[in-house]
Amino acid sequence: MLIGLVALYLSFTVAIGLWAARRVKSSTDFALAGRSLPLAMIVTTTFATWFGSETVLGISAKFVQGGLGNVVEDPFGASMCLVLVGLFFAYRLYRMNLLTIGDYYRKRFGPGIEIFCSCVIIFSYLGWVAAQITALGLVFNLLSVGAISLPGGMVLGVAIVLLYTVFGGMFSVAWTDFLQMIIIVVGLLAIAVMAGQLAGGADKVFALAQGNDWFRFWPEPKFHDIVFFFAAGITMMLGSIPQQDVFQRVMSAKNAETARLGPIIGGTAYLLFAFVPMFIVACAVLIMPEETKTLLAEDPQKVLPTLIMIHMPLAAQIFFFGALISAIMSTASATLLAPSTTFVENILKHLRPHMGDKQLLRALRVSLLGFAVLVLSYSILMQGTPIYELVSGAYQVTLVGAFVPLVSGLYWKPATTQGAVFSIVLGIVTWVLFFPQLTSWGESFPGQLAGLIAAGVGMVFGSLAPQLMRNRHELAHAHAPVHGHGAQGVHARPAGS
Repeated sequence: MLIGLVALYLSFTVAIGLWAARRVKSSTDFALAGRSLPLAMIVTTTFATWFGSETVLGISAKFVQGGLGNVVEDPFGASMCLVLVGLFFAYRLYRMNLLTIGDYYRKRFGPGIEIFCSCVIIFSYLGWVAAQITALGLVFNLLSVGAISLPGGMVLGVAIVLLYTVFGGMFSVAWTDFLQMIIIVVGLLAIAVMAGQLAGGADKVFALAQGNDWFRFWPEPKFHDIVFFFAAGITMMLGSIPQQDVFQRVMSAKNAETARLGPIIGGTAYLLFAFVPMFIVACAVLIMPEETKTLLAEDPQKVLPTLIMIHMPLAAQIFFFGALISAIMSTASATLLAPSTTFVENILKHLRPHMGDKQLLRALRVSLLGFAVLVLSYSILMQGTPIYELVSGAYQVTLVGAFVPLVSGLYWKPATTQGAVFSIVLGIVTWVLFFPQLTSWGESFPGQLAGLIAAGVGMVFGSLAPQLMRNRHELAHAHAPVHGHGAQGVHARPAGS
């Protein structure tokens, strides 16, 4: 019955997505839902896109392993990313009437920076989408009690998401996100209530968390702990800002004010609701202490599914898997669409500049299929990597390679193309030098923070150095004596004065 109801829900979701696809008439409809979405849908699509497998399975497991300080990257950093987008970026970018975030880099710094930053952004999606596909494989494997293998579950999950995304693009993503957010909220709240009752009441759960020091957020007052804590916090907080999926939701709004408010409300809702899976896993420690201890040592991501499958009734299982599949599919559809749109708009268009709108729409769909195959292969290759680690690692490259040019271009007038080049090169090279495979520097200082600092230095130096050198040359030339027949020095008194 559980498998049948989950299959029915998946069929309904696909039907909603295909129904929404009827509104796609152009490439703008496919990429940005015709820039027509109201505030409610911008809120739900930002919330649902962020609330993925790492929130349900990854964050909750990290919380019981190390407390709130262990999840500073997500949900704290991730939610603040959306708030910052709404406060400082959405309004300005919306008024520029762009199709992708790569278009901004072209308008501000030229096609070279556009192509490079677009490649960085596309690359960053490998880890994030792989996390969702891995989670889908895990869910189908659990539901079928092992009858569907993990790779088989991944293939099935990708096929379902593609079925509606490839036809409807952002229209389908927005409408399915709206449905999936309702399922996520209702399902997980119902599970939290049931889990709390099984654990003996919420007061016992909070007492357990207090006794295990799970509410501790701030690090020890040591340089090493503080700097790594700060670096973890800004990885998603700032590294997620120059991302196409975030930008796509901003640009899909019906007006600039909606684009500004949507991510602020969605980000705040995400932070608050991310505590629900943490509460449920804390309940699991009380309900099944021995199983939880074993799973935390072997595979922490299975704590929550195991609690639901073994200790809860069928109704709870339906609620849980409905909410979990909703969370994963909403994020997977968005993160498949975003890099595909970036590739077509900011890379393929340079190779085929005379494409008409119908050709562009076809290219968007083909690239979506191609990226899905690529990420599916990567997901199978990366089996065994924790979902939380796949997601957190995805944003470091955009943090060091794309964030500084975006902020500088919007808020610092002296920023130049040369400064952007210096920023990207210095940021990425410095970050790579901190890889544990190359040096041991990363043990003393976080590589992503070193890369961000280098990127900022590169932007300032690359933008100001040429102007300072010109000024110095002009000043030296102005004070040089003038030689030649009848000439006077530069300080000679003018005739007749």
